Amino acid sequence: MAQSQLNTKLDITVLESWLWEAACKIRGEIDAPKYKDYILPLIFLKRLSDVFDDEAKKMERTYGNRDLVEKILAEDHQLVRFYLPPESRWDAIAQKSTGLGELLTDAMRSIARENPKLQGSIDIVDFNATAAGQRIIPDDSLRTLIGVMGKYRLGLADVEPDIIGHAYEYLLRKFAEGSGQSAGEFYTPREVALLMARILDPKPGEEVYDPCCGSGGLLIKCAMYFRERYHNDPEVAPLQFCGQENQHSTFAMAKMNTFIHDMEAQIALQDTMRFPQFLNRDGSLRLFDIVTANPMWNQDFEQKIYETDTYNRFTIGYPPSSSADWGWIQHMFASLKKNGRMAVVLDTGAVSRGSGNTGKNRERDIRKNFAEHDLVEAVILLPENLFYNTTAPGIILVINQGKLHKGEILLVNASKLFQKGRPKNFIPDECIAQVAGIFRDWKAVDEISTIVSAIDIAKNDFNLSPSRYVAQNGKDETLPLEDAVVLLREAEEERQEADEQLKEVLAGLGLKK
Repeated sequence: MAQSQLNTKLDITVLESWLWEAACKIRGEIDAPKYKDYILPLIFLKRLSDVFDDEAKKMERTYGNRDLVEKILAEDHQLVRFYLPPESRWDAIAQKSTGLGELLTDAMRSIARENPKLQGSIDIVDFNATAAGQRIIPDDSLRTLIGVMGKYRLGLADVEPDIIGHAYEYLLRKFAEGSGQSAGEFYTPREVALLMARILDPKPGEEVYDPCCGSGGLLIKCAMYFRERYHNDPEVAPLQFCGQENQHSTFAMAKMNTFIHDMEAQIALQDTMRFPQFLNRDGSLRLFDIVTANPMWNQDFEQKIYETDTYNRFTIGYPPSSSADWGWIQHMFASLKKNGRMAVVLDTGAVSRGSGNTGKNRERDIRKNFAEHDLVEAVILLPENLFYNTTAPGIILVINQGKLHKGEILLVNASKLFQKGRPKNFIPDECIAQVAGIFRDWKAVDEISTIVSAIDIAKNDFNLSPSRYVAQNGKDETLPLEDAVVLLREAEEERQEADEQLKEVLAGLGLKK
């Protein structure tokens, strides 16, 4: 009996043990963060192969002959989710013992040719690649890896799509633990994504967009929460998903991840701030019901990105070059429909930097505009040490063009709602439900949440940090080092601008500075 037929029903524990066993087979030959580049496409190939086999067997019960079914499918690929040429299927590959690197690479590319929707996702890894004249992963290791990954069927009756999605999440998390500063580019902690999905609460037929989608986690959690809430009812209008990602390998992960979750998602490859891809026929930004994102915090962006923008995104103000947080917020806001809503994860300083300063401050002034126009619905302070690229806490900023509670902002200090973990802390499910319930019921809870008015916010110079309004154990708010650095860089940038303006004035007077 083929190894792939020796199937034990997969649960989460078995799944994680299996995946880690697979990762260990190529351990030492490549850096841990690169495991995903080889294992994720193989999981995807195994799922595609087993699902194709399930669908072909179902047709065989109708036509009575597998050869006839193969002939029909070769002529009409639309009869199955994805058509796999015979030589590209898992069982055919598992029987080979030589030339596996070339065989796998050709198989992936062949599948992508037959299924254009998969192009740019399954076909970007060269399993035959070399470095310094040596194979990165030799055939012996690939053969062992294929043997391990053939232990379980991943067909329609064997596992739910969410179980396969959990495999992706587990591997991404494991790789994030070993990849340091780059991890936050493609992985948002599960509990943060779940909390955002519950707050955004997608409704039937809505369109959801993530402008920096990474591996697609925020879109996927919206889909999972929607299915759970509406019990996968086929009569309910499905959600539509769009995402854009700048890194090619991460873009590929997002495409595979959404396919694994049986989601119809459009994932585009390009730099959103410079070249947004979701546009109307007239070149204007496409608008969405929901926008969700976890952009890289405090990115350095040149001012010309804002100054030369042709999409009418930064009309409220240009953020400082030292932090693009309010640039991302303005892009997301410009992508919202009239009554749309958005949730974005950012550094805590995005809601407090500049408040209390005398004179102008770009971030504070943009934040003031959003608050004065009653667009900010809630700010949630997260616990420390949740994210893989920093130990600092983040915040979830919720902006809603159709706020129910006019003139009010809900501030939630969830900084203590966590459990210690290794290497990272995590928010337990009951705490996710608690915070989501506070938002849904719009209520103040002692030492956790409060509801403030526009007058309260103005008195505090538009500081929206929950820790300023919700005290816990009498702890005072202290400016984090990261925020102090951003403020220092912003002050230096403003000094340079003032210096240039002074030079122009003096030059106009025929004087030199």
